[in-house]
Amino acid sequence: MANILKNKRIIVGITGSIAAYKIPYLVRELVKNEAIVNVVLTPSAKNFVTEITLANLSRNPVICEMFDLNAQKGGAWHIHLAHEADLMIIAPCSASTLSKLASGLCDNSLTTIATALPLNVPLLVAPAMDSTMFESPATQRNINILKSDGVIIIPPEEGELSSGLVGIGRLPEPDILLEKIIDVLEKWNYTDKKTFNEQKLEKATTETPNEKDKNYEQRLKEALEKNIPSLADSVEKDKWSAELEFTNLKRKLSGDKNYMSLAGKKVLISAGPTIEKIDDVRYISNFSSGKMGYALAEVAKDLGAEVLLVSGPVNITAPENVNLIKVTSAQEMFETILSNFSNYDIIIMSAAVADYTPAEKTEGKIKKKATGDKLILELKSTNDILAEIGKNKTNSQFLVGFALESENEIQNGWIKMKEKNCDMMVVNSANVPDSGFGSDDNTITVLRKDGKEISYQKLPKKICSLEIFKNILELTGNNQ
Repeated sequence: MANILKNKRIIVGITGSIAAYKIPYLVRELVKNEAIVNVVLTPSAKNFVTEITLANLSRNPVICEMFDLNAQKGGAWHIHLAHEADLMIIAPCSASTLSKLASGLCDNSLTTIATALPLNVPLLVAPAMDSTMFESPATQRNINILKSDGVIIIPPEEGELSSGLVGIGRLPEPDILLEKIIDVLEKWNYTDKKTFNEQKLEKATTETPNEKDKNYEQRLKEALEKNIPSLADSVEKDKWSAELEFTNLKRKLSGDKNYMSLAGKKVLISAGPTIEKIDDVRYISNFSSGKMGYALAEVAKDLGAEVLLVSGPVNITAPENVNLIKVTSAQEMFETILSNFSNYDIIIMSAAVADYTPAEKTEGKIKKKATGDKLILELKSTNDILAEIGKNKTNSQFLVGFALESENEIQNGWIKMKEKNCDMMVVNSANVPDSGFGSDDNTITVLRKDGKEISYQKLPKKICSLEIFKNILELTGNNQ
């Protein structure tokens, strides 16, 4: 059966509800099924889920702030994003956001994008709140308005709520939401806008995928008539509160599935540029900021590793509890790393080490009068640190190289990986805007010794670091 989600552009909106903890699972499943996912948060949603987790899972930057400069790069970003979408789902949808959608109030990124959706793009809304809030005439009125506008409402389920009470208002599980998305995409007819409103209204009022939904109004009535146990009774009955469930899930999604998975491991990381002195006032260098290497060091430390960071001259503060050795020249970096690498399990060479250095260093300052209109420098090759480690590493050591390429990036990356005897190569493209040297973001392709080639869209460098370590853990068998 064809994968209906493949290459579908899905916008996932998350509002300020404790049920937001379920949505990273949904995002992960959408991406696993090859959908292109953009996540949009309301400001309140950030209290329940983190931007870095969702960016990591969706492999796209998360939109929250209305005037985020990253989002603004595309011009009218909310229009472009909405018009590119095949479907948008808002889950969980709070009572406040329901009200804003029903009245067309565009005071945050999520409601603005939802309002900007073309008429022929389905909008799914999954309300989630406490029973009394869901029962409120205002909430029911807003739901009916949205239904009449053609919005597909995914009914909440009955069960234990975050308040400790039991009733209707619980967000369906991620697999149910995923099934609903697939069902809509399979049945939806992207018709001409002129005839779309009738079709949308018909779908919203007649779509009954199972018997449970046919009796929705009756179920709502029965649920609201039930005797609701007191908060104290509910808490006493079940100590597994929604808050604890959320906390545990947040830990898992932020890395706790592999939490402390590098405990007991030693990781050596090189970072930044090197400086090759011409004389006492001039030098040869490059534009490396060291941000990638420092991000890798921080993530490695978070995963429990003992980290040695060998850094060229940068203007960054090293992460806490990371051992730092500062060097200046390529020769100093070579000597420092070669004298230490045999003690480390994982070696990541992300530094931009100079390929050439002046053949002769001049004491003092070279005078212009002495050189005339031209200064001719003789350069010699520096030591190849990556190749030297590749030749001398043991089978139990894992070596990661970085390759900055301007053409034939992937082909050259595979060649470099083989020549240097690396276990993994991270390829950067020198031609991608706002990525690589000096940027907070990076666009990488990971080449693995098992033959896999994984390309990522532009991501913050810390998230790139998480992805790099995920690949390392898979290849070293520590991803348990």
